[in-house]
Amino acid sequence: MGNRLAGFIIFRKGIVMEECNKPVGVFDSGVGGISVLRELVKQMPEEDYIYLGDSIHAPYGTKPLDEVRKLTISNIQFLLGKGAKSVVVACNTATSAAVAVLRKMYPDIPLVGIEPAIKPAVLYKSNSRIVVMATPMTLRQEKFQNLMHQYEDRADIVPLPCPGLMEFVERGILDGSELEKYLTELLCTVNHKKIDSIVLGCTHYPFVKTAIQKVAGSGVLIFDGGEGTAREMKRRLSEAGLLNKNKNTGQVQFINSRNTKEEIELCEFLLGYV
Repeated sequence: MGNRLAGFIIFRKGIVMEECNKPVGVFDSGVGGISVLRELVKQMPEEDYIYLGDSIHAPYGTKPLDEVRKLTISNIQFLLGKGAKSVVVACNTATSAAVAVLRKMYPDIPLVGIEPAIKPAVLYKSNSRIVVMATPMTLRQEKFQNLMHQYEDRADIVPLPCPGLMEFVERGILDGSELEKYLTELLCTVNHKKIDSIVLGCTHYPFVKTAIQKVAGSGVLIFDGGEGTAREMKRRLSEAGLLNKNKNTGQVQFINSRNTKEEIELCEFLLGYV
């Protein structure tokens, strides 16, 4: 009996170890979620990752809610079918539309979404004026409205829809006169000379952070939620006993619905972009 029990325990450990070695899935509507992937790799370099970008259907931020939800669920199911042990929904729009539904569908899967980093912006300075740059759909969703209402008595929070901004990143345009002209016209609508901080409410936007800073001015502090999202996934994997104990550096696999050589090259470029 002792031997049979010992064999059972070893077998169970083998299952746990196999689960730990599975990759972390990361999903975005395009290439923007690579800004979150970079933070994940920084905090958990030993993990393997599968990054799925749905660029063929981007942008999500201007689509109807039901369509975004269906697309997101389908893409998460694809990642789980590829053996992902956990999933980061690295898209604010997809998080707002589908994360609550996905958590009910997969209660045992560590699943982390992303939301605009309003809290750290509010804590940065009392009674500050904060501009939240995001897609039109993210700003319309109840999830964002509830988040904003939590802090609106402590800061002047100004939502700023940015239709078209993510497309610059999808085209690999991270600086230059065309982008600066777009940002100048956009930020002028909220009198950017009188703001204290900007919250980047789309995972594409950190890639154009330098351009945003240039237009907004050096005195404006810029926040994004990538670091906190990566930290939360690490915590959940640890709680579930799913952290990879391998001391070697993990690998990243890129998959994109557009399925072109140029798209994968853009993904690889953005992962190493500083």
